[in-house]
Order: sequence, then C-alpha cells, then structure tokens
Amino acid sequence: MKKNPFLPYTVAIFAIIIGLASCSEDFESIGTEIVNDQGLNVEVNREATVVAYSRKLSPFRSNNVTKYQLGTYSDPVFGESTANILTQVNLSESDPDFGENAVVDSVYIYIPYFSTAGETEDEVTEYTLDSIYGSSPIRLEFFESTYLLRNLDPTSNFEEAQRYYTDEGSLFEDYLSTSLLEIPEFTPSASEIALVEGEDDDEETTRFAPGLRAQLSSDFFQQLIIDKSGQPELLSNSNFLNYFRGIYIKASNITANGTLVNLNLEEAVIDISYTFDDDDEVDERGTDVFQLTLNSISVNTFDTTLNPTIANDLLNVDRVNGEENLYLRGGEGIMSIIELFGNEDSIGYNDFGVVNQPNGIPDELDEIRQKGWLINEANLVFHVNQDLMVGGETEPERIFIYDFKNNERLTDYDLDPTISETELVDAVTTHLGRLERDDSDNGSYYKVRITNFMNNLVNQDSTGVKLGLVVAQDVINPNFLKLRNIQSPGIEYVPEVSLQSPEGTILYGNATPNEEKRLTLEIYYTDPNQ
Repeated sequence: MKKNPFLPYTVAIFAIIIGLASCSEDFESIGTEIVNDQGLNVEVNREATVVAYSRKLSPFRSNNVTKYQLGTYSDPVFGESTANILTQVNLSESDPDFGENAVVDSVYIYIPYFSTAGETEDEVTEYTLDSIYGSSPIRLEFFESTYLLRNLDPTSNFEEAQRYYTDEGSLFEDYLSTSLLEIPEFTPSASEIALVEGEDDDEETTRFAPGLRAQLSSDFFQQLIIDKSGQPELLSNSNFLNYFRGIYIKASNITANGTLVNLNLEEAVIDISYTFDDDDEVDERGTDVFQLTLNSISVNTFDTTLNPTIANDLLNVDRVNGEENLYLRGGEGIMSIIELFGNEDSIGYNDFGVVNQPNGIPDELDEIRQKGWLINEANLVFHVNQDLMVGGETEPERIFIYDFKNNERLTDYDLDPTISETELVDAVTTHLGRLERDDSDNGSYYKVRITNFMNNLVNQDSTGVKLGLVVAQDVINPNFLKLRNIQSPGIEYVPEVSLQSPEGTILYGNATPNEEKRLTLEIYYTDPNQ
C-alpha cells in the first residue's frame, strides 16, 4: 500500500503549539534568515517521499589525487580489496654534476604517512596517524616499471589531460622490470624516524614524521643515476621520465586480514647518498646527497572481491520504488542515489494555475513551490542496519552528500560554521553529521542537514532533486573524479573523498518495512498561507 507522503505528525504539532503559546509570536527560522514579524508562527514537520538505491561504481580516474592508498583491507561485511600504486620518479635538478669517481653509499626511499604532531619531549615528537585501516602485517614489493605515464592524452590530439583508472593494475603489472625491494612484513608505525649521524660532539640527528622508509639497491642506482652523469638521460626531467619510467608498489596479504594506509606522495623522496673525489681534501672523499621526488603522475589501482550477496543485490536494484537497504563502500566502491520527492510527475503549474501534464518536476515539489513554504530545516536521517553490520571501528565515521546533477557539494557545505575545524573528523558536522553511536559503540545513524539546498529548490534556484551519497574518510577534499564511462542513472563523477576510505556501511532505505528506521526527508516549514 502506498504511503501518504504528507501524513502529519500529531505529537510534533501539538508540542509546537504548546511551545508557541508560551512565547511571543516572533520566531527565527532554522537554517534561513527569514524572521517572522507578521504572525507566521506555525512551524510544521512533514515527511516527504524519497526513493533511494545503490550502484556499484565502474572504474574511475585515480591519478593525481590528494591521497594514495597502499595495502590490503578485509571488510567483515563487504569483502577484500587491495590497493597498489604506480608512480613516476623525477629529478630534483637537471643535468646534475656528481664530481669525479662518484660512488653510491646508500639509497633510501621515504614516503610519509598522513599524521598529526602532538607533544614534543626531549626533542622526540609524538604523532597520531591518520587514515590507517587494520593492524596486520602485509608484504610490499617495489619494482621498476617500464610503463610510460603521460601528462596528455594522445587520443585527444594531446589537448586533454591523460586519465588513468582504478582497474588498470593488471595492465601496469605487465610492464614490471627489476625488483628494487621487498618488505616481507610491513606495518606502519606512529613513531618518528630519527637518523643519527656523526660521533660524540659532532653527532647530529635528523628527524622525520612517521612514514615508510626503506633501503634500496645501491648498485641499481649507481647504474641508473650516478653513471649517467653528463649523458642525455639526465639532461632534462622529460628525458629522465622516458628513461626511468617509474616505480610500481605492490601489496599482498600474509594473513587473513591486512593493513591499508594512505600515503603522501607529494612529500615522498629517494635520497641517494654518494661520495666523490674532493679536490680540497687530498686524503678524503667528499659526500653529498642527490634527491629524486615522487610528486608527479601517480595512479592508484584496486583489486576488489565483493561479498556475493551484496554483489547480487546491486545487480537487481529497484530504481522506481527504491530499496530496503542502501550500500556504501569506499575505494573502487559503491554509492547510493537519493531522489527527493519521488517519481510521480502527473501535474504541473504555470502562471495561471494547475496544468495537468508532466513538467519534469516531482508533484510533491510542485505543491511545495505553489504553496510558497518557508523551509526552516530539512534533514535526511540515515539509520544503520545493525542487523547486517558488524559495527565498531570498521564503520565509516563520515558520509558525504552532493548535488548529483551538477556534481558539486551542496550550499549547506559552504555555509557550515564548523568548516574550519582543525580536527578533520569534526569539520562540516552541522551539515554532514558524524556517525552517532549507541551504548555498545555501534553505528546508529547519520543526520545530514540540507536546509539551504531545500530552500534553493523551493525558490526554483535549483532543479536538481537527485543527490549522491558516498562514504568519506574526511570531507575536506570533495574534488570529483571522472568515471571511464557514464554509468546509469547518469553517474559521471565520484567525489574523491570516497576513494580515500576503504570502509563500508549498510543503511536502511526508503523501502524497508521497518518504519522507525525508514529513510525519509524531514521538512520543518512555515506555510505563509495559513
């Protein structure tokens, strides 16, 4: 039986009337700047129709993003995923001069994690790691890659930027060459890296934020870099990128679980320490360090095995009536589509009144616009299906909602007073509420406030009634990444915040028989015509 989308909530109205009887007629509406001074003192809560369903995402662009994932992640509900990286390596300077008889002493690669510095005691700084998922050791392998990463796309006559996609790992692995390093058991550490050089009074300590630091082959980089001094391979960075095309970092499980970490390739370096004949010191050799950087083109690739039950559900979604459950997962994952006001479009309005024909706008929105409602607050509340979730620390702390039609964040995002919070997990929480947990620390619900977006809809400043919903590791970098192919129902981009988190959750949809947890759009409004 179809539910009446405007069934009033008697208890809520009764409470509001009592409250209004004890205060003045003037009120300030929530989420708007509209202040009543003409007796418009009745605020009503209605539930509007919502149709929601999920879609597994096809491959999307994963080069030149903010954070890169590396490792393996075993989700207790959704399945397993592995994230690998292909990255270019750049010269810190062109045509370097290493001096006479230069010999490599040691080579180290350093890729920092994302971390927050805490207190410093006895010159040692404590750090808290961000974006670490899991705690079991994994295997890491580093290879020379002979695959050429391009800046420009030759299929566009080199007029558009080249895009690389999340599913291209098998292609890249066909171009692996020399093995550079293997770390049989890797787990990220929150400890700072301290390098002590010299002795006694000449001792110096260099400190680095937590990161992956490992020794590479001296012989390989002797031949690759030092022995090429003055030759065409090192004359320019473009020459070098064609000569040494990059490094592929491959992760694999050694236990049933694993660990996945987000890496900061913008700050990653390879330090080549070498000695050379010093003209000023007859009996001693000079020392120096030549640096390579990894801050150019990099690509994240994913290999995902999805829970068969969930995979089957995603093949048979009901886009007309909506679904009982909504699936969200990060990485090369799953998103949900939220269609506000349902699919019914049998009437419309013009300057002369009702027009009994479709006009491309849901009837419920047509009615609200015709009545001129003043939207005081509008919320979407997504309840976690605890019967299907494991709960606890594997649940994503944040979700991100956006304008699906225009692929942009909602106006509520930019107007959120918490946008400048230094703790990323607490930023933009008025609009995009954090996961509320129950007494057992399991996820209960997310509350998303879309008041300003709704006002724009009512005022006809926006025509988009579809919203996209994804999980997020944080919500501060909502750049959009293009899918290789447009995916039904018109998915062309996905927010980058979803790429950065491997976690997933299952939410109650609009079609669940559990009425208390059913997804609805709550609208608190004032009708100026009453």
